[in-house]
Amino acid sequence: MFKLLKHLKPYRAYIALVLALVFFQSLSELFLPNLMADIVDTGIVKGDISYILKVGGLMLLVALAGTICAVLAGYFASKVAMGFGRILRLKVFSQVESFSFPEFNKLQTSSLITRTTNDITQMQQLVMVMLRMMVSAPMMCIGGIIMAVNKDAKLSLIIVVIVPILMVAIYLLTKKSVPLFKALQVKLDRLNLVLREYLTGVRVIRAFNRVSYEEKRFQEANQDLTKTAVRVFQIMAALMPFMMLLLNLTTLVIIWFGGIRIDNGYMQVGDLMAFIQYIMQIMFSLLMFSMMFVMIPRASASATRINEVFDTAPSIVDSDVVKDDAGNRGRGQIEFNEVTFSYPGAEKPALKNISFMALPGKTTAIIGGTGSGKSSLLSLLMRFYDLASGSILIDGVDIREISQQSLRAKIGYVPQKPILFTGTIADNIRYGKEDATEAEIWQAAEIAQAREFIDSMEDGINSYIAQGGTNISGGQKQRLSMARALVRRPKIYAFDDSFSALDFKTDAKLRLALKQETLEATVLIIAQRVSTVMDADQIVVLDEGEIVGLGKHKELLHSCHVYREIVQSQLSGEELA
Repeated sequence: MFKLLKHLKPYRAYIALVLALVFFQSLSELFLPNLMADIVDTGIVKGDISYILKVGGLMLLVALAGTICAVLAGYFASKVAMGFGRILRLKVFSQVESFSFPEFNKLQTSSLITRTTNDITQMQQLVMVMLRMMVSAPMMCIGGIIMAVNKDAKLSLIIVVIVPILMVAIYLLTKKSVPLFKALQVKLDRLNLVLREYLTGVRVIRAFNRVSYEEKRFQEANQDLTKTAVRVFQIMAALMPFMMLLLNLTTLVIIWFGGIRIDNGYMQVGDLMAFIQYIMQIMFSLLMFSMMFVMIPRASASATRINEVFDTAPSIVDSDVVKDDAGNRGRGQIEFNEVTFSYPGAEKPALKNISFMALPGKTTAIIGGTGSGKSSLLSLLMRFYDLASGSILIDGVDIREISQQSLRAKIGYVPQKPILFTGTIADNIRYGKEDATEAEIWQAAEIAQAREFIDSMEDGINSYIAQGGTNISGGQKQRLSMARALVRRPKIYAFDDSFSALDFKTDAKLRLALKQETLEATVLIIAQRVSTVMDADQIVVLDEGEIVGLGKHKELLHSCHVYREIVQSQLSGEELA
């Protein structure tokens, strides 16, 4: 937890100011009972009205000063806590941005969301409480003890009895609550996961009439979280009644023995009243300590989870020596050289000994059955994963010697599942090139065969796209995804089964337009349709992670039985002839 508190460094001046304000607030609270004792013992007993008014006015001024200090301390403590949360969220987000796919798989998306929101909120609340109570609680406790002893040393022996009882109660509370708070955050992750899956998969859930099943899943996760939360807050809630019981019993004991001491002439009434106030201040300072001990276990569990994000090193990092300039001088030639790759935890490699070359100005198509490793090739090219052995070269430079930013800037990538972002159509296309002009956006949309449906929309390229593109069709999403890649005019185009949602007519028109646009670029197309790949300059046929065929369409029909089976399953005898 203390590792995270170093992020408070930019707010050192505010923290010092808060501590000073809390210090003066505590002084005012310690001074007030003494003034009250003077009013009772001197002013009221002697009937001195002027003395009562004089000391009473001083009490009002002290109370006003303490209130002003408390308000200002609360304001600046909030400023520090919120700023601290902002810094943590930014750093967590930046760290997550550097993660590769293996780290996302390990930490899980739902958990990362909880860590960025709920866990950081717990840390903010702890900082707020610590700033307000870190000075106030010990000062009120120690100052209260000193002032109580000053009023009556023998009666102060009561403190020796009540403080250990309270400390034992706080220790037992902390011991029981720490593991429960850790479990609470894990169960919150689970609830977040179930809710996220429902929201993202609502169409499939409704299509298969699984709403009741999802309700049951959510209810189970919610009930599990609720039981743990109720249990932990029952333990927390038990502290307050115990404190009040102890406080009231202590007050009774003080009045009992204090009355005896007054009767014997060892103490005055005003001093007894002040003594009770100081004992209450001591008790409430210990209550403040207990509140900190209540928050520390949960914040500690949250801090551990946040630190886990910070301590997770990205598995894919840029080389110490990069050759971006060398890569920029080429035209985008790609060479896979004996590439082997396995997903983490997989029993066998997804790709084995893959070797082929994709040349500028040529289209290389990759085809194969489900699970043959087609998309894995593009994931390796984009360096979403690092290969186990072999190398991938772009213009003779190993991609591990090119910075990830420069590598991906060379590639116009269209994913298998088109992803769009909230905003306008222009915003989504401009995602591929920040400074793209309106003319460039329209040109990219026209090549991607998206202009027709964009023109039919009321606001054209300024039409709003909902989260995930849910207000447009799958084919429209794919075409906008392609336009986003086309607008950046890269050296390499990588299409990961990006034509599957298009009808054959649009598919043919798109490929013809692409051919004119990519005359000097290297084009990689992963496809399921034979009609999409049959005109490619080179076709790579994959089967169970290995290349079983390499050549043009007609060559492979005769030399590769895997390709021939794929073609026969899709084309009629007349089309084959």
